[in-house]
Amino acid sequence: MSQDKATPAPAAEQGSRNLLMRVAAALVLAPGAIALAYAGGWPWATLVTVVAVGLYVEWLTVIGAARNWRLIAAGAVALAASGLCLALGRIDASLAAIVFGLVAVAVSNPPPRRWALTGFCYAAAALLASILVRNDPVEGFAALILILLVVWVTDIGGYFAGRGIGGPKLWPRVSPKKTWAGAIGGFLASLVIGAVFAAFGLGKLLPLLMLAAVLSTISQIGDLFESAVKRQFGVKDSSHIIPGHGGLLDRLDGYVAAAVFAALFGMLRGGVDGIGRGLMVW
Repeated sequence: MSQDKATPAPAAEQGSRNLLMRVAAALVLAPGAIALAYAGGWPWATLVTVVAVGLYVEWLTVIGAARNWRLIAAGAVALAASGLCLALGRIDASLAAIVFGLVAVAVSNPPPRRWALTGFCYAAAALLASILVRNDPVEGFAALILILLVVWVTDIGGYFAGRGIGGPKLWPRVSPKKTWAGAIGGFLASLVIGAVFAAFGLGKLLPLLMLAAVLSTISQIGDLFESAVKRQFGVKDSSHIIPGHGGLLDRLDGYVAAAVFAALFGMLRGGVDGIGRGLMVW
């Protein structure tokens, strides 16, 4: 009897160690990311560019194309050039670099090319969205922090609600551990962020609640998308670069989806130079 009760202990201990590593990694990485986001300009553009290249390389690792150095170089150089152009305020040149990158990736990769091209577009979209949102001189920082915090609390709320409540799985064929309780818990946590921003006078309550709700939902869809890609290729983690979190793709899947949506939506309301205002001012 005592032996049966002791059996689950290793799994529980492993879960506790994993949680501690997740918390420690977040405490180290989050302040640095926020500091660079506050600085904006070259510091933020440099971080985003490095991360975008990392996302691209990890994507190639997931699809089994990481040994093709021409393919890696083609996409990485194009992403670096695009980030440099954005830092200089040349959006036209940045888009041109991405177009050339698409051609270079297609030429460097034997058929079928769709997965490598999708990975390059994914990294390029993350790059463009992250820098363009922050480039708004008035509301860029507030908008970017709103996106980051909504994604972070959605992940945290989902983690604890999923583990604490459990219940029916959200989409077991794609992500066996995610539950409806976790999805709802993350969604409700995001509303708190919207309310806090409104309480500090950073926008109107109802629009911020709606925006937080949509961003939270989009981030969870982005998480499921990345899980579906990994399952397609039989991969558990995109890498092990972040303790307790896996790789950049594993950590930023929700953020990429939310940031790209936010950039497009903000651009529709505020134009290319006013994406932050398009999100925050109603």
